[in-house]
Amino acid sequence: MPTLVKICGLKTAPALDAALDAKADFVGFVFFPASPRHVEIDSAHAFGERVQGRAKKVALTVDADDATFAAIVAALKPDLLQLHGEETPERVFELRARFGLPVMKALPVETATDLAAAAAYQDVANWLLFDARAPKEATRPGGLGRPFDWNLLKALDPGLPFMLSGGLDPGNVGQALAITRAPAVDVSSGVESGPGVKDPSKIREFVRAVREAEAAQSAAKVVSSV
Repeated sequence: MPTLVKICGLKTAPALDAALDAKADFVGFVFFPASPRHVEIDSAHAFGERVQGRAKKVALTVDADDATFAAIVAALKPDLLQLHGEETPERVFELRARFGLPVMKALPVETATDLAAAAAYQDVANWLLFDARAPKEATRPGGLGRPFDWNLLKALDPGLPFMLSGGLDPGNVGQALAITRAPAVDVSSGVESGPGVKDPSKIREFVRAVREAEAAQSAAKVVSSV
């Protein structure tokens, strides 16, 4: 299976076009005012229309209420809801039922014990996203451009649908995939020239690096089977 690529935190038409032209599988939009990548709900419809089915649309929220979700779903018509806050397994189940959409739950990782939380979500979430745990002084969740120890994921159930996030960029995503064998990767700050400012050339480089890593893995499998 091809490695899926998600470009997150898109908030301008040129950045979105760059992700689509690079053939990203998912394009993510952040609905969280504390983030430099925040998109106003009023702008979401135009972004959704621009995608035209070329990628899956992901709406990222942080502990949003039902009214906010309803407004986002109506405007963007997302294919996937990404929950990046303190949402419980019960909340994940509730949102899937209410909106009839797949849900991805982000889980912070710093040590092996953090992965224990995955068990509570894997039966209710369609995807899990493993991201670096935010520093204690952080004002928003997520790794904020920092990776975690990818070796922690080696013990995961190989059939678990998960995305790897946190500190990925064109220079290290190949190594991350070699270690984790992640079925999907998610990048935001790693393809930016500044906070919230996507760099089209870095987006292209990131997708290219993923495809090269994917080809290397396939070649290694062929060699090992001979």
